[in-house]
Amino acid sequence: MSALGDDTTAKLDTGVPHSARLWNYWLGGKDNFAVDRAVADQILAMVPEMVASARADRAFLGRVVRYLAGEVGIRQFLDVGTGIPTANNTHEVAQQIAPSSRVVYVDNDPLVLVHARALLSSHPEGRTDYLDADLREPAAVIEGARRTLNFDQPVALTLLGVLNFVPDDDDAADLVVQLVGSLPPGSYLAISHPTTEINGETMVEALRLWNEGPAARMVLRSAEQVKSLFGALEMVEPGVVSCSQWRPEEGAEHAEPVPHFGGVGRKT
Repeated sequence: MSALGDDTTAKLDTGVPHSARLWNYWLGGKDNFAVDRAVADQILAMVPEMVASARADRAFLGRVVRYLAGEVGIRQFLDVGTGIPTANNTHEVAQQIAPSSRVVYVDNDPLVLVHARALLSSHPEGRTDYLDADLREPAAVIEGARRTLNFDQPVALTLLGVLNFVPDDDDAADLVVQLVGSLPPGSYLAISHPTTEINGETMVEALRLWNEGPAARMVLRSAEQVKSLFGALEMVEPGVVSCSQWRPEEGAEHAEPVPHFGGVGRKT
């Protein structure tokens, strides 16, 4: 990873909203700018549930990592589109269960790069790395991840809230095929993705507002479209569902659905 200096700071555009910073704001973080907060508040005015959705998606990440590190025994994680560090990051959850876990974070947001040192903290028995790369260049992602991960052993790939920024369905599916194709059998893929199938009218309006702005264009997909992104992978029960309802913790079995689907598949 390159040094974090003036060049990185210069790449930050404080006049254009960025999804990672909006997400950070909805999660209660402080790593966002006025333009992010303005757009985030506009969306919240239409979709007050967005805060619950952001938090449910974050909780989904924690449950996925606990399931894979605990029940399945995965010891390697490739977190693509990680976003700004908050609480319960992938390496923290995984290494709490298995201190020897190795985690590679991938993002191309300069603000995430500024905070990358927080992602590089690791249990002495494990290892974490940060890769400044783009999902749309899967070969570069895999090449960079090989510095830390052993691709002869199963890897858990997480694509949470990132494929919605690949508007074309075929392009999104092809990126998943290329990334998963580099993983050995026994690996897992987790996807989360916003949808119009829950709170449809308000989500469509929020999407319109977002796409009228200068930030990266976003799409919402149905449960079937999200499921199709897993291709031939063997789906883990309960399949693709609202991320608040994917293997909920005890006492949260009847959590309200949020407009964000989540699912996990296994490569056989």
